[in-house]
Amino acid sequence: MKRLRLLTGGESHGPGLTAILEGLPAGLDLDRDQINERLQRRQHGFGRGGRQRIEKDEVEVTGGLRDGRTLGGPLVLEVANRDWKNWSGVMDPWQVDAELAAKRAVTRPRPGHADYSGGAATDQLADMRDVLERSSARETAARVAAGAVCGQLLARYGVSMRSAVLRVGPHEVLAGAPSWDDLEGVQFDSPLVTPKPDDEEPIVEAIREARRAGETMGGIVGAVVRGLPPGLGSYVHWDRKLDGRLAQALTSIHSVKAAAIGDGIEVASLLGSQAHDPYELVDGRLERIGNRAGGLEGGVTNGADLVVRGFFKPISTLRRGLPSVDLSSGEPGATEWERSDVTAIGAAPVIVEAMLALILGDALLEKLGGDAIADTDAAWKALAERLAPWWTPPA
Repeated sequence: MKRLRLLTGGESHGPGLTAILEGLPAGLDLDRDQINERLQRRQHGFGRGGRQRIEKDEVEVTGGLRDGRTLGGPLVLEVANRDWKNWSGVMDPWQVDAELAAKRAVTRPRPGHADYSGGAATDQLADMRDVLERSSARETAARVAAGAVCGQLLARYGVSMRSAVLRVGPHEVLAGAPSWDDLEGVQFDSPLVTPKPDDEEPIVEAIREARRAGETMGGIVGAVVRGLPPGLGSYVHWDRKLDGRLAQALTSIHSVKAAAIGDGIEVASLLGSQAHDPYELVDGRLERIGNRAGGLEGGVTNGADLVVRGFFKPISTLRRGLPSVDLSSGEPGATEWERSDVTAIGAAPVIVEAMLALILGDALLEKLGGDAIADTDAAWKALAERLAPWWTPPA
């Protein structure tokens, strides 16, 4: 059974976003500045739209925390939408301005968005505004806030992460799966958060060209997690395998169409003798020659660095529009453009980290248990002692 449970609520242009994170042990110290720093990272990246000049995301806690420590109940995090003041007539929870709402009605579904599929599911094809509002990537602000909390839980036990943009559209920065050392040079204030910040200018210019052409761009994000002990996850049941849970979490991120663990896609073309990571004993400690598996075997962590990639399609809202059909009249027409990004790939690393932290924090608490953080600490100490002949936490 999952230990951590995350629910998010709110709409893109509603009053704000809410994250409810359930399952944290009582007594966990949290740092608000760390949460806000990650929210700021989510707003970063060259190619973002005008919305990022309006919002200044900061977290407010309205439940589950006292004096900076978790209480054991659900932790309630809120991020206000400053743009709400510009949309209150359209998105008021109780009564909208009918004239304004009609002007903002969405009747031509945008290819790549949830407009039509979501409208068909919820009987809202006459006006798909409500689908757009909830399916918007603005929702990831709530995920990033919750993921920052889970990251602090993991950090308590020596687990750390690195992430970066590996590709923007056709422009490759780093081929294949990244290693921990590959991501050492990442600067989160660089325009595109790649491992090679000094080489980003040609890609920035390509994004400018895409903007002028009314186009959008996607890319690839890689992340590496260090310090996970062997034994998180399960080899017993399909729905508890950690690689499956991570893949679901990654592909739940807006625009992600594929996920890879370790060498993932590339390993499919290799022979068996080339594809796996042999064992060796180094100073009495079990080590691996290579990490093609990406830290997971049989649905369980193996003590090596966890390596993942997410593959992001180009953003579906194009300034130039795409062919569609007006469902109110049956007439063909181009999709309408609402303020959007040319690419949000520079913000994607921190979102990937948030989802990894949520799933890995859940897996860690499944292993350790504890309603109080002191109990979780004791279980961690016992686990490290049991694994000591073969694995030790990183210094």
